[in-house]
Amino acid sequence: MLLALGAPGSAAAAGQAKYFILVVWDGMRPDFVSAELTPTLDGLRHRGVWFANHHSVYPTSTEVNGTVLATGAFPEHSHISANSEYRREIDPLQPYGSQSLRAVRLGDSLTDGHYIGLPTLAEQVQAQDLHTAVVGAKPVALLHDRKVRNDDSPNPVWYAEGSLPASRLAGLTNLLGVFPAGASPNVGRDQWAARCLTESFWSGAELPRYSVLWLSEPDYSQHAHGPGSPEALAGIRNCDDRLATVLHELDRRGVRDQTDIIVVSDHGFSTIGANCDVGESLRAAGLNAKTTWAQPPQDGDVVVVGNGGSVMLYVVGQSPTVTAQVVAALQQQAFAGVIFTKAGLPGTFPLAEVHVGGATAPDVIVSTRWQRLPATNEHPHIEVFNDGYHEYSAGCGMHVTLSPTDLHNTCAAAGPDFRQGVVDPLPSGNIDVVPTLLWLMNVKPAQPLDGRVLSEALVGSGPPLQTVQLEHREAHGTVAGGTWDQYLNFTELNGVRYLDEGNGKWTGK
Repeated sequence: MLLALGAPGSAAAAGQAKYFILVVWDGMRPDFVSAELTPTLDGLRHRGVWFANHHSVYPTSTEVNGTVLATGAFPEHSHISANSEYRREIDPLQPYGSQSLRAVRLGDSLTDGHYIGLPTLAEQVQAQDLHTAVVGAKPVALLHDRKVRNDDSPNPVWYAEGSLPASRLAGLTNLLGVFPAGASPNVGRDQWAARCLTESFWSGAELPRYSVLWLSEPDYSQHAHGPGSPEALAGIRNCDDRLATVLHELDRRGVRDQTDIIVVSDHGFSTIGANCDVGESLRAAGLNAKTTWAQPPQDGDVVVVGNGGSVMLYVVGQSPTVTAQVVAALQQQAFAGVIFTKAGLPGTFPLAEVHVGGATAPDVIVSTRWQRLPATNEHPHIEVFNDGYHEYSAGCGMHVTLSPTDLHNTCAAAGPDFRQGVVDPLPSGNIDVVPTLLWLMNVKPAQPLDGRVLSEALVGSGPPLQTVQLEHREAHGTVAGGTWDQYLNFTELNGVRYLDEGNGKWTGK
């Protein structure tokens, strides 16, 4: 189905803003934005552009979308495909956190500085001899700007576990106190992070050209207590207050009308209906499948890496026979939703269908099944299976599935380069943030990017808009006397495909 679009603006291509800010509310669902709960964000979206059909990138995890928001590239090009991954050269015995400083440093040393496959936006700004500031109440902020730097660097980073350069740490703790312990809601850490940006990294006479502020809520509280819980709502209110902190500082400096600000979330959220154990199911099918190993796994072994609503499976030696056995076992499980394989085996989709691929990608990914239940407090209620974070049980929150509430996330933008009072119904996504900011900065990307410029949202012109295409994919298989069926729904615009939802199930005969 094709939908005709209006023409973009006709002014100059580059933007008029002097400063650019990206604020991330981790895990924020768009249906919780309101005048009552989030008055600051609600006011911002009414003064600027509200992206009403915005998308997270699958896998809908923090590190994947953190890298997307840093590079404008899908996992197949960025090389970051999950929060937890398995790479034998980094740790042969168990999965590792893709955002950890150890993994980042080792990964860069093994790839000549290409642990992340493309330059980040912060790096490209710095290449223009302009300054940046990156602050995160979660370690994911490190993926925006990870390079080692001198003590006198004008491009500071705080990433919840330390600073770059490390010598900045003493000054930060002297000014702000020790970085608080995690809590639910994680008010202390988010307040500390906002102060780090506005009181320390912005303490000079001139703001950095580009700043990032990554807040930890409502992700922390939604995981522990569920979307819509009192704790999660408190976390959201605090995020709104932290956004107000940023805007107030811009007003105090008299530069708000010179600043483009984008507020976005990395992913949405669902509610856990039940936990599952993918490794146990594979072992019941006769496969040697484990998460941790006393000795490095051998050919034919399966490394199981849980990531909440999706599980990454690495077949050591990439045996086609073992991979097929893994798929057949998964296709008989009640928890299985959509199965992806590198080779696109029958009844699965190839990983390339969702832009996950390359040498570091798993051999199989299973996204767990979801179901839509009656709305709770007027908010969509979708329950999913969870594997990999077993501290969270039924009623808690999770993401990384292909549910529509995981895949649709929050985005609003305001400033001199964005139209005012506009609700954008066109498909957009996290993949588009970096291309749009580079366009407004008049910086040519160092490498081709996967997203598009959000032309329809700009006061000035952008690349011409084409048509919206709705797409539906299906895969079917026969296994164990029954049938396996799965599907994906996409929306496409200007060559960018946005994933709307996907699910599947085995039906016995």
